[in-house]
Amino acid sequence: MAPTFQQGFQQGFILTRHWRDTRDGTEIEFWLATDEGPRKVRLEAQTSVAFAEAGQRAAIEAQLGLSGQQRAEVRELPLKTFSQQPVVGIYTSHYKQLTALERTLREHGIKLYEADIRPPERYLMERFITATVQIAGGEQRGHTITGCKLKPAPEYRPALRMVSLDIETSAYEDLYSIALEGCGQRQVYMLGAAPETSPQLDFALEYCATPRQLIEKLNAWFQQHDPDVIVGWSLVQFDLRVLQKNADKHKVPLLLGREGRQIDWRKHHAKQEYVFASLAGRIALDGIEALRAASWTFPSFSLENVAQTMLGEGKDIGDAYDKMAEIERRFREDKPALALYNLKDCELVTRIFDKARLMAFILERSHVTGLQADHFGGSIAAFGHHYLPRMHREGYVAPSVGDIEVGPSPGGFVMDSKPGLYDSVVVLDYKSLYPSIIRTFMVDPVGLIEGAAADAQQGIPGFRGAVFSREKHCLPAIVNALSAGRDEAKRQKNEALSQALKLLMNSFCGVLGSPDCRFFNPKLVSSVTLRGHEMMKLTRELVEAAGYDVIYGDTDSIFIWLKKEYADDAAIAIGQGLVDHINAWWKEKLKRELGLDSQLEIEFDTHYRKFFMPTIRGTDTGSKKRYAGLSVNGKGEEEVIYRGLEVARSDWTPLAHEFQKGLFNRIFRNQPYQDYVRDYARKTVSGEFDELLVYRKRLRHRLDEYQVNVPPQVRAARLADDYNKSLQRPQRYQNGGWISYLMTTSGAEPLEVVKSGIDYEHYLTKQLQPIADAILLPLNDSFAGLTTSQGNLF
Repeated sequence: MAPTFQQGFQQGFILTRHWRDTRDGTEIEFWLATDEGPRKVRLEAQTSVAFAEAGQRAAIEAQLGLSGQQRAEVRELPLKTFSQQPVVGIYTSHYKQLTALERTLREHGIKLYEADIRPPERYLMERFITATVQIAGGEQRGHTITGCKLKPAPEYRPALRMVSLDIETSAYEDLYSIALEGCGQRQVYMLGAAPETSPQLDFALEYCATPRQLIEKLNAWFQQHDPDVIVGWSLVQFDLRVLQKNADKHKVPLLLGREGRQIDWRKHHAKQEYVFASLAGRIALDGIEALRAASWTFPSFSLENVAQTMLGEGKDIGDAYDKMAEIERRFREDKPALALYNLKDCELVTRIFDKARLMAFILERSHVTGLQADHFGGSIAAFGHHYLPRMHREGYVAPSVGDIEVGPSPGGFVMDSKPGLYDSVVVLDYKSLYPSIIRTFMVDPVGLIEGAAADAQQGIPGFRGAVFSREKHCLPAIVNALSAGRDEAKRQKNEALSQALKLLMNSFCGVLGSPDCRFFNPKLVSSVTLRGHEMMKLTRELVEAAGYDVIYGDTDSIFIWLKKEYADDAAIAIGQGLVDHINAWWKEKLKRELGLDSQLEIEFDTHYRKFFMPTIRGTDTGSKKRYAGLSVNGKGEEEVIYRGLEVARSDWTPLAHEFQKGLFNRIFRNQPYQDYVRDYARKTVSGEFDELLVYRKRLRHRLDEYQVNVPPQVRAARLADDYNKSLQRPQRYQNGGWISYLMTTSGAEPLEVVKSGIDYEHYLTKQLQPIADAILLPLNDSFAGLTTSQGNLF
């Protein structure tokens, strides 16, 4: 095929990035989604670079000579280390050559800086590219473009082709069926022979004689329909992993990448059972990780629970062994029904992605962070992507991880609370507190180095001896740009972009406080968090000087008791008056004392008509991060908000959740509560609430790791797996997971095998009484006082 030469600019979104060393040097490969279809950009003969102190040049060149690395070059550069030492650049034609050199030099006591930055990330960050690009020049053969240059294209957003994938297997992960929904298709491939009669189906169902044919059909589907994105539930850890396991078992390649390429697997360095899957030209998105990245939370991230919560519907088979037994039955007796169930999972995932607008968030997150779209976590990498190129232009190379000794760094400020039941509590909240501190006080790694080298009187004081430069810094400008972008996203009602920008900005302080970050320095993170402590204390003084009581404060929020009951409008007006006063006070103070323009902004958040702050259980001391309040939501409806209380926590039973909600609703609305408490206790003991007694807890470790302290959930899991083993079923809990159990007169027993009677006294004293007393004791009442007078329930 003759090449065609690129005319003008073609725009694309980076789906995946890869590199390899060839005979001619390092080659970088980017797969893009474009309006004209998928494109592979191949950048050939890319040079790799790292840095070293100039004083080590002779020793480095000697090592290059000894190792025979002729295709390496050492150059003088106008850069320096954070210790103010001039540096040279070491340039190699192959990236593996650079990493081998780094290991050799390290053995001789010579440190290379930034040798760990892989070629695709180096190429993108130094050009200020995050996720979208313009392709300039080059020639195209088929879908491959070479000899081009890439530039940022910040406004471009692609329309991606998405498929939802799900598989069904035996209990031992033998493949039964594969379902695909997307790219205009609804397809199921099923192992076995077609039944003589089959119901009318609204999707394509094709039967395969062997597991090998299942994999071959899947490969062909991907080649024909060519999706950009694969989504699923536990997609990588289960579906793709099990597909690979079956492909290997039956000696057939699994070719889900573009150009018929296999999955590139690698294991997590710490959790070997956790795997990463890289597919050339396709994004693999797990729905659970995508929801978590977008800050969604659920007591359980099972597909059934999330679908019921978000969509109001779920699957047609129960969980655990009921599910496995029914899958086996359908596979034997009713394969069309199994196909329908398989496809239903795909459709639920697609609808969850649509309902939560997850694809829009994932695209904006990639655009904001510079990370590949299916790279979750990665706050440190995102920080480096933004910071390193700007730092280079300020004349510095980045330090290495571990250059600064790890020391304690304070967290957010949490005030002592004043427990009790209150009328009219107003909450004020500092907008993006830590980013605004960075912007106002110029907190910055380069600024810290420059401030230490200059006259301290001219710098901006931080904490723990830190002084920051007024003129030379990088991070404040980055945060300013992100903040302005978020304000614009809000104006345009682009919630996905606004959320992505917020999460990135708010991650910066945590990154600077992480020893795994190359810019870690206790002076940096302390100059943010301790400034926040100072701000909250001064804010409390301002509020109390205005005649109100501060009853609690948490990192960036302050809770103010107005001392008497106010209607919503009046309380909001008081809160807004405090906001205006506090913001004006900061502007005047910072300009007068430090010559700084304040970016600190407190905002009105909530008026609680009723507010409850509990004590720490068994003490008179106010608790922290735990409260409940009655407010009016955006629809004008009264709503009880819970933070950190049992009703908001998954490790308490539904019995406790429902009891706490009912009790708060009565007390906040000044309704009688005594009969409610007595009646709830009576119904619990009589067995009317037995369906609410189930504990559901997570096993965070392997069962054999629990030796000394054996909590109830572990005992229940061991009983369950002993029972499973006796029935020759797979043991579900050996490597962790979630267990559901009841507390019986014999202790914790799993739902799989409950042999003893329910221990109702446990539920009264361990579930209901602690909740009731936390609320009732400030009212001079108690659970025991109410229930023992009604028939001696104990």
